[in-house]
Amino acid sequence: MNVSKKEIDALNAVLTVEIERADYEENVTKKLKEYAKKAQVPGFRPGKVPASLVKKMYGSAVTAEEINNMVGTAVYDYIKNNEVQILGEPMPSAEQGDVDFENNDKLEFLFDIAIAPQFDLKLDGKTKVAYYDIELTDNMVQDQVKMYTSRFGQYVPVEGVSEEKDIVRGTVKGEGVDVENAIVSPMYVKNDEQKAKFVGVKEGDTFTFAPKVAYENVAELSSFLHITKDAAEELASDVEMTFTVTNITRYQEAEVNQELFDKAMGEGIVKNEEEFIAKIKESLQNNLTSDADYKFGIDVKAAVMKKLSDLQFPDAFLKRWAKTQDKDLTDEKLEEDYPKMIEDLKWHLAKEKFAKAKDIKIEFSDVEVFAKKVALAQFAQYGMPTVPDDLLKGYVD
Repeated sequence: MNVSKKEIDALNAVLTVEIERADYEENVTKKLKEYAKKAQVPGFRPGKVPASLVKKMYGSAVTAEEINNMVGTAVYDYIKNNEVQILGEPMPSAEQGDVDFENNDKLEFLFDIAIAPQFDLKLDGKTKVAYYDIELTDNMVQDQVKMYTSRFGQYVPVEGVSEEKDIVRGTVKGEGVDVENAIVSPMYVKNDEQKAKFVGVKEGDTFTFAPKVAYENVAELSSFLHITKDAAEELASDVEMTFTVTNITRYQEAEVNQELFDKAMGEGIVKNEEEFIAKIKESLQNNLTSDADYKFGIDVKAAVMKKLSDLQFPDAFLKRWAKTQDKDLTDEKLEEDYPKMIEDLKWHLAKEKFAKAKDIKIEFSDVEVFAKKVALAQFAQYGMPTVPDDLLKGYVD
C-alpha cells in the first residue's frame, strides 16, 4: 500500500492511496473464516457452511469493509506521521471514479484535504492590550449585604394596616364562591382601583372587590377563587365579592447577626460582622477578577484577529465539508454563517500556535481543578458557600 500527496495550491491537496489485493486479502480470508463459524444457513449445521458459499454470501461486503478500514487508517496515519495540519476532515475527491472491489488487483482512492494556512504570529511587546483592575466600592459591598439580608429574611405578622408589598390573607364569598384561605399580594394586582382596596386594611376588615378586574389572567383568577378556568372565563367583570381579612404578613429582612453569617457563609465560617464583610469582599473581588480576565480575553482575541485579518482559507473545501456535517444546512444559511465559522477557525489556529510555541498542555489534573472551581461557583449561587468534599467530588467527576 502506498500513500502520496499532490499539492493543488498552498491550501488544497489530494491524497492518493494505492492498495493491492495482497494488502487486504489475508484479512478478508480470516474474517470469512470467522463468518463461516457463526453463519446459519438453512440445510447446513452451524460451522459446516462451505467456504465457497460463505464467500459468495459475504465476500463483497467483507472485502469492501476491510479495504475502507485500511484506506482510512492509511490516510490518517499519513497525516499524523507527516504532520500535515489539515482543516476539517479528508473527503473523497470529486475525481474519484467507481471502484470495482472484485475485479481489480490494484485500487486507487483519492481524497481532497484542506491545508491550514501558514502564518507568523508573535507577541513581541509591541501589541498592547489593557488589563482592567475593577475597583471594589463600598456600595458593591453594601448591596451584597442587602442581598443576604433579603434572601434570608422571613414573613412576620403585622398588627397594623397593610402595605402594598404585604401578603393579605382572608376569606372570599359571593356568587357561589367560598374560599377560606385566599391570598393576595397587593403589589401584583394590576388594576390600581382594586389594588387600593387591599392596602390600608387591618385584620377583621371586610370590603367588596371585583375579582375579574383584579385578576385579568384567567389562570390566576381560577387559582385565586378555587374554580375552573371555564368558570373564571364566564365570570362577569362587574361581579363583586366580599373579602374579610384574617391576617397580614410582611417580609422582614434578616438582621446582621450570627444566624445570618451561618446561613450565608456556612456554619462557623465567620464569627462577627468584620469577618462577614471581609468574606463578602473576597467573594466580590474574585468575581471582579473573573470579569477582568474575561474582558482581557475578549480584547486579546480582538488584537490577534486583527493581525490575521488577511489570512486566506480554502473556502470551497470548507463549505463543502460544512454541508457534510449538517445535512439540513442550506446554501443560504451556509453563506450567512460562513464568516463566523472562519473567525472561529482563525482563533482556533492562533491558540494552537501559541500553545505549541509555549509548550502549553492541558493535563487531567488541570481539568479537575477547573471543574472544582466551576462547581463551587454554582453551589455558591444557590447559597451554599461550603460543600462537603464527598458531594463536591461527585460534581467534579
